[in-house]
Amino acid sequence: MRALILSAGRGERLRPLTDSLPKPLAEVGGEPLIVRHVRRLRECGVCEIAVNISHLGWRIKETLGGGEPFGVSVRYSEEKTALETAGGIRFAMAQNLLPPNEPFLCVNADIVCDIDFSALSVPAGAECLLVLADNPPQHPRGDFSLGADGLLTPPEKDALTYCGVGVYRPHLFSHLPPGETAKLAPVINGAVRRRKAAGIKHCGLWHDAGTPESLAAARAALGG
Repeated sequence: MRALILSAGRGERLRPLTDSLPKPLAEVGGEPLIVRHVRRLRECGVCEIAVNISHLGWRIKETLGGGEPFGVSVRYSEEKTALETAGGIRFAMAQNLLPPNEPFLCVNADIVCDIDFSALSVPAGAECLLVLADNPPQHPRGDFSLGADGLLTPPEKDALTYCGVGVYRPHLFSHLPPGETAKLAPVINGAVRRRKAAGIKHCGLWHDAGTPESLAAARAALGG
């Protein structure tokens, strides 16, 4: 499976840190977030990685290069302005950085987790698989509920939070114009309505490091 690390966001909630540092290069546990992901992907057998970049993207390229020091191949999808999640995925697809006919993995750069990426796959008949976790303090209402059949439903009292890790079939994004901004939520909600969105709950390490508070919590969990 190929992977896309979503790294183009401006990181507004982490300013002023992200005025001079792209959010994926914020350090947790002694190394940048995006480096943790690349190492973890390699450990899980994912060796072809695309990275979308925009704000201060040159610094991410300096850090990862072509991936050789990490034993992987890294290629870049450079966005003049950040295209949001679905737009970024579609733009990377248009540059042939993701497989046209096979599911691919997407990982948000601003999370810390121990998810076993190699264990994730889209079930037959589904268009995507999203990894969910218990709701963090900053997102108490959650995003989706998970039915006994493994399919996502609109959020109810037992709602869980999307981890920022998902596996997608390419056709889920094929209707989007390449190079245009598009959010992920409408795409996923459409799959939910069609009963084509599957989910799995992760009970291990997971932190959304996208705010000062959650970044501090992730650093505390990993010792710095």
